[in-house]
Amino acid sequence: MFLLSRQLVASPPARTLTLAFQSIGVIYGDIGTSSLYVFSSSFPEGIRHSDDVLRVLLLIIYTIVLIPMIKYVFLVLRANDNGDGGTFALYSLICRYANVSLIPNSQPEDSQLSNYKLETPSAARRIKEKLEKSKTAKVALFLTTILGTSMVIGDGVLTPCISVISVVSGINGLSQDAVVYISIILLIALFCGQRFGTDKVGYTFAPAICLWLLFISGFGAYNLFKHETRVLRAFNPLYIVKYFQRNGHKAWISLGGVVLCITGTEAMFADLGHFNVPAIQISFSGIVFPAILCAYIGQAAYLSKFPDHVRNTFYDSIPSPLYWPTFVVAIVAAIIASQAMISGAFAIVSQSLSLSCFPRVKVVHTSGKYEGQVYIPDINYFLMIACVIITYGFKSTEKIANAYGIAVVSVMLITTSLLVYLSSVLYKFSQGGFLPLAFSLVLMIIMGTWHYSQQQRYIFELKNKVSSVYVRDLALNTGIKKLPGIGLLYSELVQRIPPIFPHFVSNIPSIHSVMVMVSIKAIPISNVSREERFLFRQVEPREYNVYRCVVRYGYKDPIEEPGEFEQQLVQNLKEFVRLEHVLHNRVVEKDHEHEPDLSGEGSTSSAAIQSVSSSNKGVNIPLAVLPKAEERMRFIDKAMEQGVFYLLGEAEVVAKKDSSLLKKIVINYAYTFLRNNFRHGGKMLAIPQKRLLKVGMTYEV
Repeated sequence: MFLLSRQLVASPPARTLTLAFQSIGVIYGDIGTSSLYVFSSSFPEGIRHSDDVLRVLLLIIYTIVLIPMIKYVFLVLRANDNGDGGTFALYSLICRYANVSLIPNSQPEDSQLSNYKLETPSAARRIKEKLEKSKTAKVALFLTTILGTSMVIGDGVLTPCISVISVVSGINGLSQDAVVYISIILLIALFCGQRFGTDKVGYTFAPAICLWLLFISGFGAYNLFKHETRVLRAFNPLYIVKYFQRNGHKAWISLGGVVLCITGTEAMFADLGHFNVPAIQISFSGIVFPAILCAYIGQAAYLSKFPDHVRNTFYDSIPSPLYWPTFVVAIVAAIIASQAMISGAFAIVSQSLSLSCFPRVKVVHTSGKYEGQVYIPDINYFLMIACVIITYGFKSTEKIANAYGIAVVSVMLITTSLLVYLSSVLYKFSQGGFLPLAFSLVLMIIMGTWHYSQQQRYIFELKNKVSSVYVRDLALNTGIKKLPGIGLLYSELVQRIPPIFPHFVSNIPSIHSVMVMVSIKAIPISNVSREERFLFRQVEPREYNVYRCVVRYGYKDPIEEPGEFEQQLVQNLKEFVRLEHVLHNRVVEKDHEHEPDLSGEGSTSSAAIQSVSSSNKGVNIPLAVLPKAEERMRFIDKAMEQGVFYLLGEAEVVAKKDSSLLKKIVINYAYTFLRNNFRHGGKMLAIPQKRLLKVGMTYEV
């Protein structure tokens, strides 16, 4: 199901060209620096026949043409989620087409959001029905998504290692240990600088990558005309057949090195949200593609004359006077390539948090202009330690390349199929290729454990939800004290009253003058506008001022600071109260005619309010309504002045006694360990500790 991106709508040529320029610095650092190590990885045992250079070059050329150019630039980029790409974007798109989310928190009102509702093609309706009926298909989709996520995080570890080591290896006369220690110092410096953010990253990095592409394409042309122009014969596809006929098994193994020429290709899709489809098509087709093609052709021409230099092809083929300037530019390019993958790892972890697929970590938004730019301190230090260990343990680009190939192809395999390349890189499993698979397995266990436990927790709350009758009875209870201010009770339940609410009241027999039960909900779209973010429901009786509020965020939306969040919530609550009075008055004027219960819990919903709001434009509101509404709005303002207080339930989740042994291990030990060692809900929501009240409760799932 390919969708035409909203970004394909004609945009000013100047803006498209500007975005194309910026995309060079953000997206292509990795694929641009691959020429440092592709030939050495393709010939781990050296070049046995000079014609093999031409045949490997042909594999490189057709790999670049078929995958980045044809597959990604002209096909995959169109399969986006309203202009956003990446594994989670595809999963979110599928979740909107079909109800395949494992956490049952969908609401009819969500489909009214901008960019949410999609027309399902008739040909896809059967697939949609089968997906919704099959629990196995839902689980398979989720596992595929977190596998792709794990591999992208793995790229964030391996890209800095192989890029930095490849550059440092170019210094003549350095021992292997010296290369390793210098690389470790550079990597630590790279990760320590992450906290400053990457604001204006496109303008900052684009000139450096353009200079790098100019260097490698210039060297390619130089080597081509100086050493061997006959390498241009490599465009003949018959050379591939002859290469495999002569080398057989070894030719197949060499694909594991060839595939490294397209490292970083997935960034074109993953970073689509920062640019647009025409900009990426222009930048890759017009600048990057010819530059890297020229670089590989030039290296092949050099190796045709000097096959013994395959271990360090790039630096050996550089003219002597330009060696050190190239080395400096190469370091910058390697850092940029690493930066792009590290930032990508931060972004995808941030997205997975919004879908309850990762334990809670602190997310810092480093740019007010670029919404996707985030910094996650916990993940940053984890990546840094992993990079240092891998660099020290593997020591050479050849071993890291074996692991890197598996990570690269596996990420692309999530988007489409690359089975031939996957089989060739898996052959090197025991030579370091096990690393990304083991790394991804650990991450998948963490993400799967967290998501499953959150799902069980949500289902428990859904089964034990409290009827709105409880609030009516509470209003009649004279033993319940009224406290000044607004109380915000956080719960993950988006329907009815959560079981934690009566638990609060039973432990602390009091309630704030205005009570709002808040649920932070992730919507399977990239952004939710502020105008559509808050969904209120009135809980009867009205005089008791109890409301349900679902706050909806897209997977790229940051959660506001407490002060800003409070202002937005109260402002939207007052608007809800005003329009709710209009709706209630209309019901009274119709002689108490039955009004449909749109909320499912006997209360007025925002869906009805929104319809009144749109139909009420230009219509005079009855004067009898306004004083009542204004009185309640003034009451809310007064409560706001008295303070906003946060109520948070600390639920201890344990498996039932009759649960299976596996479930007990997952819930009682693995999930508990993750909860205790990652951030708690209060810290994630940046709730002021002086205004926070916690009450514990045990959930038996």
